[in-house]
Amino acid sequence: MKVFVDTDRCTLSAQCVFTAEEVFALNEDDELVYDPTPDEQWRTDIETAAKTCPVQAIFLDGDRP
Repeated sequence: MKVFVDTDRCTLSAQCVFTAEEVFALNEDDELVYDPTPDEQWRTDIETAAKTCPVQAIFLDGDRP
């Protein structure tokens, strides 16, 4: 699985961090960091994070703007 976050769109609401903390996090500078190739076991959490992102900045499996 591949994950892409459009950092130009991302507003750092951190909904993804709360939904899929195994994949998304905020670093010490409050910037989003994420695993671009997470394990398949996190797919449901990542799909939920993508759906709940208020600016729709998360894309899966090559689906990009």
